[in-house]
Amino acid sequence: MTGRRRPTPLRDRARYRFDSTLARSTGVLMGWLSVCCLGVVVPVSALLVWTDPGSPHSFTGRLLIVWRTSAETLRLNGVNGAPLRMLLSALLGVIALLCVSTLIGVITTGLGDRLTELRRGRSTVLERRHAVVLGWSDQVFTVVGELLAARAGRSREVVAVLAPRDPAEMDEELRAALALPGSARLVCRTGSPSDPRALDVVAPHDAASVLVLPVEDADADTRVVRVLLALRAQSGGASGPPVVAAVRDARYLPAARLAAGPRGTVLETELTTARLLVQSAGSPGLTAALRDLLDFAGAEFHVRDASGLAGLTFGDAALRFDDCAVVGLLAPDGRPVLTPPAETVVAATDRLVVVAHDDTAAAPVDLRAHVDPTAVLPPTPRTGGPARTLLLGWNRRAPLVVHLLRAAARPGSVLDIVPGPDPVPEPVPPVVFPPSGHLDVVLHPGDPVRPDDLRSLDPFRYDSVLVLGPDAHTGPERPDDRTLLTLLTLRSLEEERGRALPVVAELSDPRSRPLAPLGPASDAVVRGELTALLMTQIAHNPALAPVFEEVFATRGGALALRPVTEYLLPGREASFATVVSAALARGECAIGYRAHGPAPAHPAPAHPDPARPRPADPDPARHGDGVRLCPRASRRRLWNAEDEILVLTSPRSPSADEPSPDPAPGDARASHPHPATEQAPATRTRDIQPSDIQTSATRTPNPRTPNPRTPNLQAPDTQAPDVRTEDTQAPNPLPRMRRGQDGSGAPGATPEGDPHTP
Repeated sequence: MTGRRRPTPLRDRARYRFDSTLARSTGVLMGWLSVCCLGVVVPVSALLVWTDPGSPHSFTGRLLIVWRTSAETLRLNGVNGAPLRMLLSALLGVIALLCVSTLIGVITTGLGDRLTELRRGRSTVLERRHAVVLGWSDQVFTVVGELLAARAGRSREVVAVLAPRDPAEMDEELRAALALPGSARLVCRTGSPSDPRALDVVAPHDAASVLVLPVEDADADTRVVRVLLALRAQSGGASGPPVVAAVRDARYLPAARLAAGPRGTVLETELTTARLLVQSAGSPGLTAALRDLLDFAGAEFHVRDASGLAGLTFGDAALRFDDCAVVGLLAPDGRPVLTPPAETVVAATDRLVVVAHDDTAAAPVDLRAHVDPTAVLPPTPRTGGPARTLLLGWNRRAPLVVHLLRAAARPGSVLDIVPGPDPVPEPVPPVVFPPSGHLDVVLHPGDPVRPDDLRSLDPFRYDSVLVLGPDAHTGPERPDDRTLLTLLTLRSLEEERGRALPVVAELSDPRSRPLAPLGPASDAVVRGELTALLMTQIAHNPALAPVFEEVFATRGGALALRPVTEYLLPGREASFATVVSAALARGECAIGYRAHGPAPAHPAPAHPDPARPRPADPDPARHGDGVRLCPRASRRRLWNAEDEILVLTSPRSPSADEPSPDPAPGDARASHPHPATEQAPATRTRDIQPSDIQTSATRTPNPRTPNPRTPNLQAPDTQAPDVRTEDTQAPNPLPRMRRGQDGSGAPGATPEGDPHTP
């Protein structure tokens, strides 16, 4: 039984209405304060006028005196006369002080609230053709810095960042880490990137590009998919700007590409990092070259018009530019063909893919006169034996590294793993097995940070050493702490033996790179840094997405450092155009070189003046590692036997001594092979069982020669015997790959039977 509702008293209702109006805004509060002030000042002023015997007798005159008295209230002029008049005058002055002080307080509070609201980043961005960055991670500094560098030529470049953080702190951190140009504008807004209403604040529908950053949380990939869905909901299904995102796990790649739509590009960070580690193994300097190709401060990929070169062969077109390196053709449908055969004819509808320092195209010139055929060596088949690799540490990228090493292994190769204090999970995530006998995987107990454990393995017996750090948030230590300790231990062994180790280390924080004790043959790969650079390149020019797919999807890497002795006679002075011509004869495109050691004491005898000194190198290295990209093709230099040529290799056909090119997990090339490349057959996958990974006790000694690629600082020591057993696993061909559902050719397509697929 319910009683009759008791009516609300009029006093309570009036107070509720009054409180509601005061809570609306500062303007309403100032209005009520003005009404209260006038309600007190005007009656008191009228009382003073009507009690003054000298006031005018007319009503209009007295109202004028009331107005003057009210206006002079703030001056606090005392009134002489009867005590009552003096008391009323003092009361009026006190009321005026209270009203004015309250009004000042209200105005100050209103301004403070407005500034606080602005600092919260709630105001809508009214820019057009700006860049939008969604999310906050370690890659935000690289992404924002590169976006501003790419847009530096514009009169007003704007980058808007939306993340669930305080905008003042985001702005302070970004400006402290980046040297922003004077014309650059950085706009930080707070909100959830997965909320369509919060996305309206940064106006992504009016942006030139949108980048969705990956994070290190356990549900990072699902959050990226939610952000992509929020972008689709915010746009209402209309065609928006190009979107570039990245996921960590290949299982979420198809869903992310579906959510991104036809104009979206989704990368896979784990696979990109694993590929880079394997590519850089045994080739120090390759990481620096990749950084130069992907940032906007040095040479990068560009697309140029080729209508003026129609009818020429690709080999002739490559010798028509002095300021850039021609590496491929881009068909009208956007399909790239990198390092095509030199006899390929350039069509009028084709575009050139070049590596250049800027996107300004110079007039073509004929460089064939600068080619010295007498300095070129004839092409010879490359030979090589099995490789030994030492893997120190274990994380979620380790199975991908193992798979990529297996895919590129020659028969009889060995991979020794020292996982450290964290045991390898049993079973290891699924990894596809190549034919048997290509790679032995052997597990060794021990800790890489302990010198005794490393000495027992003798790292100098290996062709390359890979150092992996633990995953983030897996322990009280920072992820790079153990990596730095391992590098320090390896550096001490180098000093003891007087020999350099080819070490490639994985770091998670770019600030750890200056701290890393790297030797002369060592390199460091910052996890996520090159993925961030790749995202900004694609956001700046979406037409380059299939080009980067070709570069990063080739087995073993499309970029390689080759000895100059494979192309030129050592000790000869020749132009870089001569190197380009020699590389074309081998089905490769030369884009730079890495200088080693001092110049030869005397120039080549073919010169008319042997006493002529060597000219200064006009192409200084950016990172102090000797890597020079896109040098002037007409300039001559004296080539050392230790110099290396940076080339873009051909994926068409391997050498006779190389294994068949097995695609890596996520390699989209396998479903769209090169015209001269056959597709790999389908296969099965399974988990690695403990029996598949051998231990050091199950191996038998096998003599081995020292690593020929390791630099010697003194006479080499006697090598300890190598141990290896034949792989007893039955042959299992590699899987066929497939692209994302949207057909965007971005790097990292999902394989059938990917190591991340359960």
